[in-house]
This record gives sequence, structure tokens and C-alpha cells, in this order.
Amino acid sequence: MTLPLSLPLRRSIARALPERPFAVRFWDGGQLAATTSPAPTFSFATPAALAHCLRAPGALGLFRAYVDGSLTVDDLDAAFVVVDDWEPPPIARGDRARLALGALLAAAPGGIPRRPGLELLLDGERHSVARDAAAVRYHYDVGNEFFALFLDESMTYSCAVFSRGAETLEAAQVAKLDLVARKLALAPGQRVLDVGCGWGAFAIHAATRYDVSVTGITLSGEQAKLARERVAAAGLGDRVEIRVADYRELRAEPFDAIASIGMVEHVGASQIDRYAQTLAGLLRPGGALLNHGIAVMNPEDDPLDDDVTMRYVFPDGEPLPYSRVQLALERAGLHTEHVEGFQEDYAETLRHWHERLDANLPQAERLAGPERLRVWRIYLRAARHGFDRGYTKVYQALARRPTVSFEPGVARRGASRTLD
Repeated sequence: MTLPLSLPLRRSIARALPERPFAVRFWDGGQLAATTSPAPTFSFATPAALAHCLRAPGALGLFRAYVDGSLTVDDLDAAFVVVDDWEPPPIARGDRARLALGALLAAAPGGIPRRPGLELLLDGERHSVARDAAAVRYHYDVGNEFFALFLDESMTYSCAVFSRGAETLEAAQVAKLDLVARKLALAPGQRVLDVGCGWGAFAIHAATRYDVSVTGITLSGEQAKLARERVAAAGLGDRVEIRVADYRELRAEPFDAIASIGMVEHVGASQIDRYAQTLAGLLRPGGALLNHGIAVMNPEDDPLDDDVTMRYVFPDGEPLPYSRVQLALERAGLHTEHVEGFQEDYAETLRHWHERLDANLPQAERLAGPERLRVWRIYLRAARHGFDRGYTKVYQALARRPTVSFEPGVARRGASRTLD
């Protein structure tokens, strides 16, 4: 009788981890039960799943196996709790050696697996105009129909606001769009810039309800195409213009107000000062900027170290600590008037999104393919998990360009006054 190839590995796991908040099932019928209940089950459908984990130990190997379908999980939400919160006990050197040997023997029939075809490694200088455009296209050009499966009718792809009383995703997104417009104090006849306009939700809302003219910019041609169609359908062609452009390509076109909703996360530490200076330079004196974006809560975290996000979800996405964004606004000469956080709102938004996506799995797989669908199912839950745990938050900051400006290095009246 031939013993299952996974048997030595199962015995080694049981010995090294006597307490396990997860179960494991192998392709050869071998199983390892969890020691707590309920617990997620990780199923290694083929030896390639183990080979992925050996080739890239840690989250990247697990994710590669999940993306190519050789690893499945019966409860994605519970799996995040295990991966993020469970601290395995110290493992003795001998047990580590037995684990490694068992994994090698079990993985051998799978050979060395290739990386999934979706994995992206960008060329060129990080956060250059060309590389940022390629990163955005990777994420958004999956197709407008795909996003429509889980977004609300307005196609708003940013944090909705439930904390003002909204009970549905649609109502919460309208509440967010109107909150931005009211914070900017939009008035008829004003010129407004929408940075990272997406499918035109804020531009259409502002033009329709506040009688302003809006220029929206995005780096995604797919987004721009649908946004223009939506603008035309709303009869706003004379008041809303959608451009495919980088914020750094805009020239002096004085605006009364600027909304940047869910875009600053893509700017990066190397460009955040330029971002703030560029937007400040596009504002008329007295004009307001509403900057809405995700922030990491641990200043020591480097989002660029997250191989999974960089290669599969948001290439070069780089949410910064809010303090760094605030510093950039101040360096640009903008005066911050109000800051508000929406951590719980974004967690609830993401819950709605992944539930809507799960309700449309056959159509989603037809539009995006099985591998990309797996990425999105896990990405939306991982993002929600980050907000639930407080690893990330989202902030709206209202800043204004002062009507009186001062040249750097020139003392303000009374600034050098001393006390006797």
C-alpha cells in the first residue's frame, strides 16, 4: 500500500503546531483537523500549491497558489483572521527541518510552478507619469461591466458615508458626494477640478445639483469612455469635461474648488509634495481643496513592501500616514480648515461591495476570468479587514489657498516680535 505523499507533512504540522485555528486538506485525501471551532479549511488541490509556498514563503506564495486555483479556502473572512491575527508558537529547529522536508516531498510532483499570468512587475521609474498610467490601467481596465457588478448606480469607487444615516449603498454614496460638495461650498458658476474622476460620479453630481462646471481627469481610458457617455446621457456636455490626463500635466487653469477623492493613495511619497503644490497652484486665492484618501496608521509601514498588493491589485499604490499628506498641504501653502475620518464607513462600504460581487460570481467570472475574480474577492475582503482592524483609515481634509500669500523666507508682520 502506497502512503499518501502528504503524510509526513501532516505529521510534522501536527507535531510543530499542536494548537491550530485552521484545518488543512490535501489533494491525496489527507486531512489535518483544526483544534478550534469554527475554523477555516485550507485545501491544497494540487502539489503546485505547496510548491508556490516553498518558492515564495509567506503571503506571496499563498496568494499565488490561491490565484491559480491550486489553493482554496472555504471561508475567506475567517482565513484573514488566521493570517493576520494568529501567532504560531516558536518551532524547534528539528521540527522546522521536518516541516521543510515534508513540504518538499509532498510538493515534488508539482515541480516548480510558474507565476500566475496576472502577476505584474512594472518597468520604469516608480511614480513617473508613464508608470502611473500603466499601474492605473492594470487595475481599472478590467472592464466597466465588471465594476458595475458591485458598485452602486453612480459608479462611485470610494468610501461611502453611512454615518450620516444612510442605510443603502446608493444613499451612502449620494451622502458622500454631497458632503464633499458642501464642504467645498460649491456655488453656481464656479469652475471645479475633479482629480481622479473615475466614472464621473462627483462631476455629474456637482454639475447637476450645484450648477458648476467640472473638469474631471483620470488615467484610465476605460473609465473616461464610460464617464463621457454618462455625462452625455445626463445632458451635461456643456458643463462637464472628462480628460485622460495626469495631474502633473495640468497647466495654470485657475479653479474655484478641487475635489480629489480616492486618488492620493496612488501619488506616493516621492511625489506627494509635487501633488500638493500642483493642486495649490491650480486654485484661485480663496479656493478650496477637498482631499479624500486612505492613510496607513503605522508610520513605520511601507506599502511598497506588500508584494501581493503591488503585483496583483494596486501596482505602486502607496497610502501614506495622514501626517505626511498634511505636511505636503502645508508646504504647498494651503491652510487646513477641517479633517474628518471615515474608518467605519469604508469598512461598511467594502462589505457591501464584496457581498454584491459574491452575488454575481458567474457573470463576474465571465467578464474577468477565474484568476482575476479570485484576486478581487480576496482584495475587497482584505481591504475591509484592514479598516475593521484599524490598520488603515480614510480621511477627508478641507484646505484652502489663502487670499494673501507670502514668499518663502519673508517674515510676516509681527512674526519676529519678541517678549521682553
